[in-house]
Amino acid sequence: MSDTDRLAALEQRVAHLEQILQSPSGSPATPDADVFWALEGLISRVSDPGGVLFTGHVTLPDGRAARWQEGAGTEELLDGDWSQHVAALAALAHPARIRLLQHVLRGASTAGDLVQIDGMGTSGQVYHHLRQLVAAGWLHAVGAGRYEVPVARIVPLLTTILGARR
Repeated sequence: MSDTDRLAALEQRVAHLEQILQSPSGSPATPDADVFWALEGLISRVSDPGGVLFTGHVTLPDGRAARWQEGAGTEELLDGDWSQHVAALAALAHPARIRLLQHVLRGASTAGDLVQIDGMGTSGQVYHHLRQLVAAGWLHAVGAGRYEVPVARIVPLLTTILGARR
């Protein structure tokens, strides 16, 4: 490594340390407060070791609106029993069930509609997946063979999908 490269690397490390020291929390400042406005709000309200927040507002094709916010402290999340959430996560861990949820959110509401989805399988297979989703709380049977995602589950479902994209 040349002296010029070493000096440039050292200057970069010093700049990073200065950024940390200038931040009130002792961690680097958020790169763009306008883009990370929700994160800045969380940082201003939650002390170290921090927390996690998800929030959203959604209006579905059927007109139902979901406005939701949920948060938890880092210690609460790290110390909690994650195994109690396995059934809810496992219900999402099948391509057919994810497709069913997506179609229900987009407006398909009856079992008959859902059976018609290309590649979904037999009506017995569709009903099996619907039962799994209902048991895990991702779907609610509203009568006459109709299903909907409960309003309280819409934003959590979409944030789970968003998180999986990372």
